[in-house]
Amino acid sequence: MKRISPILIAVLGIIVGALAVTTYNAYRLRKHYYNVQYDNWRKLNLILDQVDKNYVDTVDTEGVTDAAIVAALAKLDPHSVYMPPVELGEAETDLAGNFDGIGIQFNVPNDTATVIEVIPGGPSEKAGLLQGDRILKVDDKVIAGVGFPQDSMVRRMKGPAGSKVKITVGRGKEIIPFDITRGKIPVHCVDASFMANDTTGYIKLSKFSKTTFSEVNAAATKLLAQGMKKLILDLRDNTGGYFDQALLLSDMFLERGDEIVYMQGLHRKKEEYKADGKGILRDISLAVLINESTASSSEIFAGAIQDNDRGTIIGRRSFGKGLVQEPLYFSDGSGVRLTVARFYTPSGRCIQKPYSDDYRYDIYKRYSGGEMYDADSIKVDTTAAYKTVGGRTVYGGGGIIPDVFVPVDTTRASDFYIACNRKATQMRFSSAMFDRYKGTLSGISDFDELNRFLDSMDIPSKFREYASRVDGITCTTEEWKVTEDYLLPQLRALIGRYSKLGEDAFYKMYLGVDTTIRKAIELE
Repeated sequence: MKRISPILIAVLGIIVGALAVTTYNAYRLRKHYYNVQYDNWRKLNLILDQVDKNYVDTVDTEGVTDAAIVAALAKLDPHSVYMPPVELGEAETDLAGNFDGIGIQFNVPNDTATVIEVIPGGPSEKAGLLQGDRILKVDDKVIAGVGFPQDSMVRRMKGPAGSKVKITVGRGKEIIPFDITRGKIPVHCVDASFMANDTTGYIKLSKFSKTTFSEVNAAATKLLAQGMKKLILDLRDNTGGYFDQALLLSDMFLERGDEIVYMQGLHRKKEEYKADGKGILRDISLAVLINESTASSSEIFAGAIQDNDRGTIIGRRSFGKGLVQEPLYFSDGSGVRLTVARFYTPSGRCIQKPYSDDYRYDIYKRYSGGEMYDADSIKVDTTAAYKTVGGRTVYGGGGIIPDVFVPVDTTRASDFYIACNRKATQMRFSSAMFDRYKGTLSGISDFDELNRFLDSMDIPSKFREYASRVDGITCTTEEWKVTEDYLLPQLRALIGRYSKLGEDAFYKMYLGVDTTIRKAIELE
């Protein structure tokens, strides 16, 4: 027998080795072939399990899990979201009706937090903080004059009730440290309530928190005692909150049996909610103010009022969120807000706007499309037409369209006004005026007295001098004439906020330049 060539042996070896590897790989593939079905989420679980067991490096399990959850929810709808512990805690606190903290309200007009209100009975009042104090340090952290973010200031001041924090303030030429024990601080959702004239009340509602009904009920009772026959309920920039509070608020205005809203989803049977007819405002004329940031629970209320022909909706088209979220909580403090149903107004319309890739930029599209300036530019889905109780036609498919449209007012925005806005000159001027007139302003609790004091201040000349000296912004006499009617009420409102009247003073003094409120009063 002839000898086999060494080269041939080598070639055969390579072929046999390749076959062996191929066979082994095929064996491995067969061994690790998993039967998956998309309807039971097994594929996702298997992948995460394999990453955990076989990935080449150490895995950040928390980060990978959170990323997978975020990516999965992003395929559903824009409002089904995962919230890490800190974000969920802040969201819950905002709607809870109270939070743990030191009990102050502040502005940051000159890169320094300035106390504009010390909450009565709160930890700061007990410790001795005063309106007008400049907050220089929180514990050992300097926060004044260093560009410290305002949200970070809030986080440093907040903390569990019973814990301590050192707040160092500047008061005139003195620097004073205060050791404050944090406590439970009430959070109000009624920003302001007062009589706009002899018969018209005004309530500004910022959110639907756990205390919304009780706060509005208390404010309305006060206004009724002052002779209120008509109410302007301001829901502009109110992004919603608790569903049950929207029901309770609607119930205050509707008759027994009037439908408020109904909900329905694939896994949620239809649930209808109707008024009980016991509300204290059933006989009060009503105007509801909305805008592009009015959303969710605010839209439930506005839809109920509009569809029952109970009041007049004034302003601009609302945001368009017609989805109901249900919270899911996890032991690590995180949670999920999962959309479980859609809500429908009494006429049967869902006001949820269409999902799109640029969903979050819808408001910018409204500006660019002219909708904010012209009612005829509102994109109405005529295929989603419904009838109110009185037979009027209303439309779904993208927010509540107001009965009376009020455009964004840009007619009086002069170059001087725009330049002041860019540098927040008005805010810093009002803070400077409080420093100068603190003794008087802090003691004023009457609107007439406040107006007399502001009249005596000669605000126009003082503001123009301040804007020129501090910010280098000047204007001609003619330009001031164009700007004054728009700017002066704003300045009076900002300064008036430092009085004991607080936000009531701010909103009441701003009435003169608020075209939406003016329209509501005119319709009386």
